[in-house]
Amino acid sequence: MHSATYFLRSEAPAAPAARWAALDEPGEWEEFSRPVADREGCWESYLAIEGMRCAACSLTVEHALAGLVGVESVQVNGAAATARLVWQAGRTRPSAWLEALQACGYGGVPAGDMLAAAPRVQAQRLMLWRWLVAGFCMMQVMMYALPAYVTAPGDISPDAQSLLRWASWVLTLPVVLFSCRPLFASALRDLRNRRVGMDVPVALGILIAFGASSVATFDPAGPWGAEVWFDSLTMFVFFLLSGRLLEQRLRDRTAGSLEVLMRRLPDSVERRGADGTFERVAARRLAAGETIRVLAGEVIPADGIVMAGISQVDEALLTGESTPLRRRRGSKVIAGSHNLSSALLVRVLRTGAETHYASIVALMERASVDKPRLAQIADRIASPFLLGVLLASACAAAWWWSTDPSRAIGVAVAVLIVTCPCALSLATPAATLAAAGALARRGVLVRRLQALEACASIDTVVFDKTGTLTEDRMHVTIGEVREGTYPVQAVALAAALARHSLHPLSRAIANAAGAATWVATQVTEVPGQGVKGTISDGPDSAPRVLRLGSAAFCGAPMGQKANAATQVHLADGQGWLARFDLDEGLRPDTVAAVAALRSLGLDVQLLSGDQSAQVQRLALAAGIESAYGERTPEGKLVHMQALQLQGRRVAMVGDGMNDGPVLACADVSVAMGQAVPLAQAKADFAVLSGRLSAVADLLQHARRTRLVVRQNLAWAALYNAICVPLAVVGFMPAWLAGLGMAASSLLVVANSARLARSASRI
Repeated sequence: MHSATYFLRSEAPAAPAARWAALDEPGEWEEFSRPVADREGCWESYLAIEGMRCAACSLTVEHALAGLVGVESVQVNGAAATARLVWQAGRTRPSAWLEALQACGYGGVPAGDMLAAAPRVQAQRLMLWRWLVAGFCMMQVMMYALPAYVTAPGDISPDAQSLLRWASWVLTLPVVLFSCRPLFASALRDLRNRRVGMDVPVALGILIAFGASSVATFDPAGPWGAEVWFDSLTMFVFFLLSGRLLEQRLRDRTAGSLEVLMRRLPDSVERRGADGTFERVAARRLAAGETIRVLAGEVIPADGIVMAGISQVDEALLTGESTPLRRRRGSKVIAGSHNLSSALLVRVLRTGAETHYASIVALMERASVDKPRLAQIADRIASPFLLGVLLASACAAAWWWSTDPSRAIGVAVAVLIVTCPCALSLATPAATLAAAGALARRGVLVRRLQALEACASIDTVVFDKTGTLTEDRMHVTIGEVREGTYPVQAVALAAALARHSLHPLSRAIANAAGAATWVATQVTEVPGQGVKGTISDGPDSAPRVLRLGSAAFCGAPMGQKANAATQVHLADGQGWLARFDLDEGLRPDTVAAVAALRSLGLDVQLLSGDQSAQVQRLALAAGIESAYGERTPEGKLVHMQALQLQGRRVAMVGDGMNDGPVLACADVSVAMGQAVPLAQAKADFAVLSGRLSAVADLLQHARRTRLVVRQNLAWAALYNAICVPLAVVGFMPAWLAGLGMAASSLLVVANSARLARSASRI
């Protein structure tokens, strides 16, 4: 067993390096970790991995971290270069993770560390320098190689030809030693870990081409002295690095929304001290109850309530609400929102992991390390495919060797270079990350990337009623009043009693009345019937005994027409006084959202625990043909399972606590903006804005994502089907193979980037 494997399985890892030891302090690792719900002593942490370039890298990192004692599970996303670890605080430490990564040739930094961007920026600059060196040397080598292409045999003397070859060899050295260094380091790391990564055949092709060309330069009269490949080699490296630079920029752009959302909080904020003065402190030092001043242009660092000031606040990245919202004294503000116009004085209510922003980040971070099913398949076949590449290259070289050894080397190099499965491995994760970023900008959080695949095949959408299709408040209208009673007076009298009850119907009547006109005393509540009390509007007026509640409790006359789902009656000493009709109101965009779903060819259903008559009436108003009422949570689950047994692919859109089981059972689950934590925990998507139209947008975008993934996979397959035979028969030189390999990966990422741009049209 090699040393890396022995280290990973060791029960007593070596002492942590000094630069990582600080991360083992609880106060440090808690900055980039959070406790796992319902699992005592378990935490989840996120690392940004340095040095990842392919699918085989993802597998290597997963094996390295999963083998550590105390690490329960590891998820690595190669496209995002991040890893999620679930671990036990008493059995492992962060420094051990970084040591394990270093042992297998990778680097890592806490994803929550604000210094995480520094090494990435440095690596990007170094990559740019490698690309510039390769480009400059390529142009010079091409200039020295040009005479061999444009002159007739014998026109160049042997001495001149030897001089040109030596000059090309000298200029190729910086390309091999400097520009190609990451390729060689990655290939060597993979071989040390007994894996075949995507850089192994590339590095092998470069070494073979450079070695054979060097032999031809040193010994022109030898069997390999007829041809050199310095021009093809430098051109290939330049094309390869160009493709990786562009690919890196496109991938950063497509996943940019995730990064912006997860790194949105400011480093510091002005906090008011005991003497009333403000000092700038680190945002993570804030505590509930403190007062902060958020200047115009700054991001709010915590959930709180405005104590002074009037401003416009942008919550677009958190809720999808593009219109700036007015915030003044008494208004609530959330962490991560952007203060636009003027300073606000804010009292902190929640900080850190307790904020609404932190729950959003938790969903996004988990989604960023998730692997769709097709991506998992691509990761599994990458290594066997690369072994096949090495075998195909050896067979092609053996076939040509007896005819022309020099050409055999060129064919082997071309096969090694052209058959890189980068495009195949990027096909799915690049598209799904771009889609997740686009949806995040619209206020739709993707909890599981795999759900995007399932979302594209949905044929039935089931809505819960209360809080999902309807608003969270009741509408109150005056049904009938006794002759001689004004409607406004009846509402005010009813509200005086209603303010003493916590019943939802009483709350609705109290809110409808506004400011208090009468005062109720000696109020008592009769369970299941209503409330009664004494009303007086002043010391000189005679008190009145009123009742508010059911028809029987208030002596309502028989035969009144029911125009609403719920009725509340008011009576005084003379008998029945008034009737109030209370009804749930549809959200403003309900009808349009249902119409949009039906235009996509989807079957839309309504499922609720309320009375069937009320459910049917609301369904008719919303444009839903199939509606089912009086369903318990168990009944909803049975209904969902019956649909699935019919072969339906069902998306459930819910909001309440009793939606948890059915959300978990659905093929795709969507929790609306104000959903309770249990519903969000079971949901694949969270619509923070609460816009019902976002459900149709989500399904349409998922279909578009599936189309892009299929295009990417088709292109990757077509590219290999065409280019591999051409390389084997010798019709594709090394430089053209390099161009094809870079172009294939670039095309996949560019095609995926269309999903990010399409967000503006959702």
